[in-house]
Amino acid sequence: MRRRRFLSQTLRAGMTGMAWPWIAAAPSRRGDARPLVLSTWDFGERANAQALRVLAAGGSPLDAVEAAARVPESDPDVQSVGYGGLPNADGVVELDAAIMDGDTLQAGSVAGLRGIKHPVSVARKVMEDTAHVMLVGRGAERFAHREGFRKEKLLTRAARETWRRGPQPPDPGRHDTIGICLLAADGAMAAACTTSGLGWKLPGRVGDSPLIGHGMYCDSRAGAAAATGVGEEVIKVCGSYQVVEYMRQGVEPDDAVRRVLARVVARDAANAGKLVAFIALRADGAVGFGSLLDGFVAALATPAGSELLSAPGLGPDLR
Repeated sequence: MRRRRFLSQTLRAGMTGMAWPWIAAAPSRRGDARPLVLSTWDFGERANAQALRVLAAGGSPLDAVEAAARVPESDPDVQSVGYGGLPNADGVVELDAAIMDGDTLQAGSVAGLRGIKHPVSVARKVMEDTAHVMLVGRGAERFAHREGFRKEKLLTRAARETWRRGPQPPDPGRHDTIGICLLAADGAMAAACTTSGLGWKLPGRVGDSPLIGHGMYCDSRAGAAAATGVGEEVIKVCGSYQVVEYMRQGVEPDDAVRRVLARVVARDAANAGKLVAFIALRADGAVGFGSLLDGFVAALATPAGSELLSAPGLGPDLR
């Protein structure tokens, strides 16, 4: 797995003293490196860059994570998010997204949304313009149209051809949800996630991504976390919320992730062979991440530079 070095010698020097060998790429503290954005997968690098641009222009943390999520939502080459995402068993693209303000705990989400390219922006509208947290299916679609979002064709030729070939062995390098956790210079935090969900899923299936506390959770007093992989297993342990709660209790982010992954495996050893991964960003800037399988990467960025972080899968160690 390729790695990219930070541009700043100072940032590189801060990456010592790790608690776990598998987290050796991630700093245990980054309180002096703000703003900071942590995202899942390699396409998170471009999302992170957009988030930092929005902050530099005076945007809020919510503005930044929304803009970041819109980057892969617009990219037809990312077949697990937004436009170009793999369709369900009927050949229809259904999208899920969520967004959360760490200062207020206000959140919004949508699930099973069809024909709208930017579900993360609809989720923000749910948060800000309604008394609700989550809208689904046709109700979410009608709300989006009422808010001015236009209906678009989301199924690309490439996604349709992939769908016709049927499910293949997993490719961790381009799999699943993007989750974004952000710490602003003033300590405010925000998070977002967006996905087209599991390819070939049953119509109406909802994974962890739009469920607050499962696919993503954010509290500026403790930290933020996001999940990726097999959403059903994340849901069973309230994954992202639990990562944040461990950090609230003083657990290092890398250890918090490891503990939740251990819960995923504890009652079913077969889960060690599934892709479940988390990123964690503590309120003081400490970073952690981990996965049950090899191949997961996290994208980390500050105004000084960006890096892709990878580590061996933990599944065999947690059986």
